[in-house]
Amino acid sequence: MSLCDDTLLCNFPKCRTKLNGFAWVTACSHVFCDQHGSGEFSRSPAICPACSSALSGKLDIVRTELSPSEEYKAMVLAGLRPDTVLDISARALAFWSYQVYQERMYQEYSLSRAEAQLKQMEKVLSQQNQSRDLELTAMRGEIASLKKVMEEYKRKYSEVSERLMERNRQYQKLQGLYDSLRLRNMVVGVGERDMLSQPAHQDFSTGVARQATPQRSPQFLSMGPDGDNRFFSCLEADGAKTFFQFSSPTRERGRPFMKKH
Repeated sequence: MSLCDDTLLCNFPKCRTKLNGFAWVTACSHVFCDQHGSGEFSRSPAICPACSSALSGKLDIVRTELSPSEEYKAMVLAGLRPDTVLDISARALAFWSYQVYQERMYQEYSLSRAEAQLKQMEKVLSQQNQSRDLELTAMRGEIASLKKVMEEYKRKYSEVSERLMERNRQYQKLQGLYDSLRLRNMVVGVGERDMLSQPAHQDFSTGVARQATPQRSPQFLSMGPDGDNRFFSCLEADGAKTFFQFSSPTRERGRPFMKKH
């Protein structure tokens, strides 16, 4: 508010509204709105709400009209000496100047308080930013370490996958060997049963009945460390003779009689 401003503010601490209509003016150069003036100055003794000064005089508190009529203006100072009129005007201007000064001081105080709060908030914000930067740096370091751990797990997973694939290949190979050996063992067992079911044959040269010697069943050998051992032992010589290697009676009958000389 400047000297050219035509509106005063209520000096009540929690009000500070623009004054219009009627106002309460005190001898300590304070002014209050009609609402707070009527409430505060109705008690005795009256105390100024702005500076806590005692207002015990008859004219220490005056309720005045802020926008007087033209008739009031024409008659209020009529008949007074010029020096009295100037003295009254000087005191009125001093009151106005004090209100302007008081408002300026209040605004400067509010500004300094706001600046102090701003500095405090900037300080708090700076501390928070520093703490956030530290947390961000720590989180970045943690992310980098987690990435390293993840890469290590990926490498181990790749190694385990390769080992698993190799074991699967070995398993498939062993499964194939096992199937082929089982099939071979089944074929050998069928051959033995066929040979055992054949009847005994008569040897006409000696007259002695001989039976076909059954083959020995193959013996399964355990695999050595090099994995190059054979799975079955060889059949023995007398046991490896098949049914078709025995002398046939038909062939014996078909031979010509050789007379000794």
